[in-house]
Amino acid sequence: MIGWDIGGAHVKAARIDNGQVIDVVQCVCPLWQGLDKLDAAVADALRRLGPDTRHALTMTGEMTDLFASRADGVAGIARHMRALLAGELKLYGGRRGWLAMDGAGDALRDWADDIASANWLATAHWVARMLPQALLVDVGSTTSDLIVIDRGVHTASRSDADRLMSGELVYAGVVRTPLMALAPRIEFRGRMHRLMAEHFATTADVWRLLGELDERNDHYPAADNGDKTAQASARRLARMIGRDLDEGSMDDWRALAARFADAQTGALIDACRDLPGLAALPVDAPVVCAGAGHHVAQRLAIALGRPWLTLGDCMTSGASSPLAGDCQDAATTCAPAVAVALLADIA
Repeated sequence: MIGWDIGGAHVKAARIDNGQVIDVVQCVCPLWQGLDKLDAAVADALRRLGPDTRHALTMTGEMTDLFASRADGVAGIARHMRALLAGELKLYGGRRGWLAMDGAGDALRDWADDIASANWLATAHWVARMLPQALLVDVGSTTSDLIVIDRGVHTASRSDADRLMSGELVYAGVVRTPLMALAPRIEFRGRMHRLMAEHFATTADVWRLLGELDERNDHYPAADNGDKTAQASARRLARMIGRDLDEGSMDDWRALAARFADAQTGALIDACRDLPGLAALPVDAPVVCAGAGHHVAQRLAIALGRPWLTLGDCMTSGASSPLAGDCQDAATTCAPAVAVALLADIA
């Protein structure tokens, strides 16, 4: 079985054998540029994982502006994947359950509301199998998901719009988010600066400068298509507040990066204020940290006064683990692909 998570910026895939995840891969896929990018990403993943005759699929890529609507995106991605993959293909439909792709025809549009952007629910359902109570926080390259687990997945949300209102979805990740989206102003050397509303820098610059961005997750070009060094990241941060690199020391720019990191963590804390079901969780219910930015989820756990563990830790803590020994970090980063594969395998 191969589990697929088709995003707007990455394709993630996980291969399982006899119920155990044996390999996980993440491939760049700027889907907004065309379906040929999906072709290339899937080909890269299959070269790493090898072919298979059973596949399970979840997605968020239907939100890209390549498609006229989410329903068109669901149908377009599903049909394209059907053409690319041999054998059985099942679509993860959340509350609707598993949907067979073969012969689906126009039914894909009827299923769109359940299939669209349901990858978070696959991860949450798997976490709920392992822990009775927890807060799942998956911080990716572009977005963050915050989902309460309380003897099952505690949510009434059916769409991204629902989750944006509830606080379960925050559009801030650790790579692609423009810094102007994190805060209207920021402190630098004791003075508050309003930010330039320009795409001068992204969160990758922040976490790169702080030494907390794994280069294996740093796939996309910098905002200026420049270098990904600490100095280049500092130069881009300086521009956000109307300054040049030589107007501060590297310690100054790291301090500025830390303020942006605090702003991103603050956005998650703010989302938690009204997060459905969070207030009822006992204080020892852990935060399960996932995604390329699982270190940001750890910061949130500390701010909330809760214990934390990574998804990989969670999956290897029992007597029998569904993860091969070297898959723990990759499974944490690519949680929905791992979850959808494991859920499909036992369905």
